[in-house]
Amino acid sequence: MSELGGAEVSAVAEGREPPRRTYANPLLDRPILPTLLKLAAPNVVALTAGTCVVIAETSYIGRLGVEPLAAMALVFPFVILMMTMSGGAMGGGVASAVARALGANDAARAATLAVHGLTIGICFGLVFMIGMLVFGPKLLALLGGQGRVLDEAIAYTQILFGGAVIPWIMNTLAALLRGTGNMRLPSAMVLASALLQILLGGILGLGLGPVPSFGMRGVATGTLIAFATGAAVMAWYLLSGRSRVKLSVRRIRLQGAMFYDILKVGAVACFSPLQVVLSITVFTRMLASLGTEVLAGYGIGARLEFMLTSLAFAVGIASVPMIGMAIGAGRIARARRIAWIGGGVSFAAVGLAGMIFAIFPDLWVNLFTDNAAVRAAGRQYLSTVGPLFAFIGLSISLYFSSQGAAKVLGPVLAQTARLIFVVAGGWWLMQRGATSTEFFWLAAASMILLGVLAAAAVRFTDWNPKARPAPAG
Repeated sequence: MSELGGAEVSAVAEGREPPRRTYANPLLDRPILPTLLKLAAPNVVALTAGTCVVIAETSYIGRLGVEPLAAMALVFPFVILMMTMSGGAMGGGVASAVARALGANDAARAATLAVHGLTIGICFGLVFMIGMLVFGPKLLALLGGQGRVLDEAIAYTQILFGGAVIPWIMNTLAALLRGTGNMRLPSAMVLASALLQILLGGILGLGLGPVPSFGMRGVATGTLIAFATGAAVMAWYLLSGRSRVKLSVRRIRLQGAMFYDILKVGAVACFSPLQVVLSITVFTRMLASLGTEVLAGYGIGARLEFMLTSLAFAVGIASVPMIGMAIGAGRIARARRIAWIGGGVSFAAVGLAGMIFAIFPDLWVNLFTDNAAVRAAGRQYLSTVGPLFAFIGLSISLYFSSQGAAKVLGPVLAQTARLIFVVAGGWWLMQRGATSTEFFWLAAASMILLGVLAAAAVRFTDWNPKARPAPAG
């Protein structure tokens, strides 16, 4: 690994910005906002396709009936947990480690980290597969699922989580590429997979021509086929040597130091989506007691929340290699500027979109159901929480920024505070026999709390690395 020059070491020791390196690296040297937006743009395109998946999937599941729609609301927290943990949490840990190695000009270490990251992804995929196949039905029942709603939720879970290794591999490979600063290929694969998912999920779920309707199992099967296709293309690209980091399993000896470099970010970061899902799960269980229509309406609104906050994911994911390389190069002040600029962009973009749907909730709700009670619940949820999606956007962006800096504990603890707030507040509301509107206001207040605490965590956390990483050897 190339060492820092004397002037750079002195500057880091004194807390000053080190002098710029002589070689060109656009992620280190170009203006922050244009570079961040350029990196985020492919992610926005890909996540827009993800939006189409949300709309299409919710639409054709709605055609299967209110019970399948409510079943999807039960399953949704576990799907979100797997996707955000693989793509955002552990994926962010992989991207951060690779970016920091490249920022320190150590390509050999980055290549070694790639193999270790893929190993971690496969292992976590197996854990999700076994865990959900064994405990999934009981967890869904604990959330309030019963009768046909529970049967439909179990059917979807058995297929999707039976192939849980596939989305973990796909998201890990995408994280490896993003860690090098390559946002285009993983975004293109997410886009292609989304389009394929819409096509196959609709055909297999509803049936078309000679293809019978497989219901929720068909929807899940289409998702797995789409993810496997994207993973295969990215694996070929990394193995071919076309990437800045080549994925090769030859002569690779698994090393604890490499696992630690990823897991010190990824493992801690995994507690964030876990707590998000626990918050959603607790909230879902509370609403289930208010009736199927309220649960289904909330599920429709929650999907919009996920869709809009994906804008913050796009910006946050783009900030990881920028901040990681800046940290690896010892440029701490630039890393912090990237974080705050990304947070501001996410707050504004998600907040504006949320405000629009809060004012005009029927633009979203009426796409998915004709049931008057479900529509009323969906409208109420969006009217209450829509403007406050901005704080979720801020927290997501700062969470990713903290991953790039390998200082993710603060934003994770902010999620802990939100979980405690939702549990305590929800218990109090249940004791009072509160209405769905009061529960929605609880969700809104928790969003403000999360955004404020995440910003405070980034503001007061020291981002200076404690020590330089050891060479790959």
